[in-house]
Amino acid sequence: MTRSSLTGIQQGFHQENIFRSRAACNPGFATRRLTMQPLPVCCTLLLLLPFILSAPSVPQQTISHHEDYIVEGKLFQLNLQKMAQTTERNGLTLLSKDRFKRDQERAGSNRTAAKVEDADLPTCLLCVCLSGSVYCEETEIEEVPPLPKETAYLYARFNKIKKITAKDFSDFPTLRRIDLTGNLIEEIDDKAFDKLPLLEQLNLAENKITRIPALPTKLTVFNANDNQIKSKGIKANAFKKLTSLAYLYLANNQLESVPQNLPESLRILHLQQNGISSITDDTFCKSNDTHYVRSHMDEIRMEGNPVILGKYPNSFTCLKTLPSGSYFK
Repeated sequence: MTRSSLTGIQQGFHQENIFRSRAACNPGFATRRLTMQPLPVCCTLLLLLPFILSAPSVPQQTISHHEDYIVEGKLFQLNLQKMAQTTERNGLTLLSKDRFKRDQERAGSNRTAAKVEDADLPTCLLCVCLSGSVYCEETEIEEVPPLPKETAYLYARFNKIKKITAKDFSDFPTLRRIDLTGNLIEEIDDKAFDKLPLLEQLNLAENKITRIPALPTKLTVFNANDNQIKSKGIKANAFKKLTSLAYLYLANNQLESVPQNLPESLRILHLQQNGISSITDDTFCKSNDTHYVRSHMDEIRMEGNPVILGKYPNSFTCLKTLPSGSYFK
């Protein structure tokens, strides 16, 4: 116990002794002391009430509800008479319930469909966009994702895309490469790639495509390996106007014949593992022009087809190298 505490106790005992001595000499002294006891608690509260009512309000940090409004953020002496559809003050945002529900539904729709309505947004929701390239690989998307207008390269491989519509690539004039390998594509609108004047590479391998749509004229590489394409799914002039096409991959399909009117620019042609059973003198060359040479063609692969190439010696006179495949039974 400290010295100050002892001093206080001693003073208390001294005052009590004085009281007792005065009471012994004057009996009315004790009565007067009793009348000076503290006021009751209720009276004390009544006296202090004006000071309590005038005290300033304490800032609250809550999220609360009031009638038709939802309050988000920090609440600072909210004046309900000044509520509006949207008010921002000191971090406070007031949203009507209708507005709040609309915003929530819109946000949920964006997450589900991965669509961005505002063209100024820099990226689609489920993809990574970097320097004109969009990477959406293995994200399980079921449709072509929204793209920034400046997109030049799209990689959306190994997803669950089932259809390509004319609207998917309707306003992307800078696209140069599209890779949709390993999806579930069964249907492609014939005009899906019409508005892609700079498209050079199109990869649709490992899908369920049964026919080839119209292709952009500047295409240099077209890969449709591992699909279900039959000869009737390729138009007679599907490749004729593609004067820049150098690489054509149609292996592991269901072709019964070699596509017609192959462009002169073609260098590599892969047709292995199809159902091609015969060829003609005009398949690769020109039967009416014995001097004709396919100067650009470097490789033709036809192994895994039922055709016996040795039966058609005049079909390869214009080629620098013979196609790979079966020449004898």
